[in-house]
Amino acid sequence: MTGQAIRKIVIVGGGTAGWMAAAPLAQRLGKACEIVLVESPDIGTIGVGESTLPTILTYNAALGIDVTDFVKKTQATFKLGIEFKDWGQVGNRFFHGFSDFGPTIDNRSPHLYWLRLAQSFKNMPAIENWSVSAVMARQMKFAPPAPGAPGVANGYTYGFQFDAGLYAAYLRDYAMARGAQRIEGTIVEVEQHSETGFITAVKLKDGRRLDGDLFIDCSGFRGLLIEGTLKAGYEDWSDYLLCNSALAVPCAKVPQMTPYTRASAQSAGWVWRIPLQHRTGNGHVYSDRFTTDDEAARVLLEGLDGRALDQPRQLRFVSGRRRKTWVKNVVALGLAAGFVEPLESTSIGLIETAVFRLLQLFPDRSFQPELAEEFNRYMGTRYESVRDFIILHYKVTQRDDSEFWRYCANMPIPDSLSHQIALFRETGHVAVYDRDGFAGPSFVAMLLGLGIVPQRYDPLVDLMDMRQLHGHFAGLRDAIADTVQRMPEHAAFIAERVAAAPVPGLAV
Repeated sequence: MTGQAIRKIVIVGGGTAGWMAAAPLAQRLGKACEIVLVESPDIGTIGVGESTLPTILTYNAALGIDVTDFVKKTQATFKLGIEFKDWGQVGNRFFHGFSDFGPTIDNRSPHLYWLRLAQSFKNMPAIENWSVSAVMARQMKFAPPAPGAPGVANGYTYGFQFDAGLYAAYLRDYAMARGAQRIEGTIVEVEQHSETGFITAVKLKDGRRLDGDLFIDCSGFRGLLIEGTLKAGYEDWSDYLLCNSALAVPCAKVPQMTPYTRASAQSAGWVWRIPLQHRTGNGHVYSDRFTTDDEAARVLLEGLDGRALDQPRQLRFVSGRRRKTWVKNVVALGLAAGFVEPLESTSIGLIETAVFRLLQLFPDRSFQPELAEEFNRYMGTRYESVRDFIILHYKVTQRDDSEFWRYCANMPIPDSLSHQIALFRETGHVAVYDRDGFAGPSFVAMLLGLGIVPQRYDPLVDLMDMRQLHGHFAGLRDAIADTVQRMPEHAAFIAERVAAAPVPGLAV
């Protein structure tokens, strides 16, 4: 470490974002740098269940976390993707799985070849029949991929569905075991350098003063440091993403522990269902311009699979992001950096991305501005690609049964997304701008699932003999069926391998 090395990091705010920042920082820097996290006992959390992308496997692996221990301690289940109900049109159902649609053919995406068959045969089965994760989900099966195995046995990945509060506690214990300190208190004042404007310290309600070199803002929507003090600015996306409210409530678990999250479209938003080992997390994300809070609560509660374990808790938000998430010596993570509704489970994924990018661009006390510029450029791209992918879910719709959906169908959208939709509709090709974000198979699953049928397919596909093409897809479907048939049921896999201890006092 140089003479200019960061000596002390202060993380403002706990919860998922705060401890997801503290854990890898403590792992990498715990012996060379003081790491202090301050969280207020007066600020609670609203989450009753959290769903993730497969990227969490990389995050946990980087920390050396044992998967079995993690699943048990967080009451987790496994997630193969998301089932979408009533999106595109009422009665529609499709699956966005965490897998491709088979291996490439002549270095081209397999969906381009499937399109040729679909345009040649009216009864061609839906493309998700060639998604290993979709077939597993349909049959309620789960087993982790078999690394090194040939064919479809490792042609998929998975995420988790867990209790976000338990995950934060799990990472808290991990970080503190590696030197991170936790201080309980409420920040009432922020000190800045009189000339540079850098944050120098935060003062607590009880009079304590915490100085630091680098400050990480995990203070939630208010962005205590990044916005309240440094005025980073906020880019409002509510013209594209109308939902601005959510109600969340847990219910008693049911026997069917699905290895996937469910998102069911409603007249003014959508409802989520996230099954955990000890309960099920539920929520209703909606626009209060098109429904009332009371009506939203009724829709949520009447759709529960089990008995409600609490009263619905309210959350208000404005979709968007900070114009800069690294300003001076402050880096914002989680809700302090931005918010896009949890339709594709991107919240934790964006925290993972930001933490690892910060470690890659880690500053010394000179805080070279080029580091912040690169961080802001990269995170801006990540947030905007997530924004566009979520807008896609709303824009591509044939629903006209409510004012909300009529607005979505006719609303203007970013030029970047307009091009992606038009390219697929006309040619079947997918444009992926963010190589660290959602990949081609995700766009294919969503675009086809929402009802966009490409007008043409890649002409080079015609170079393949039709019988050979038939044989490829028939053989692949048989291989998937055989692989999935031999897997255990999701609930049985959990019971036998990773079942958590019962939660005292929790009636199910």
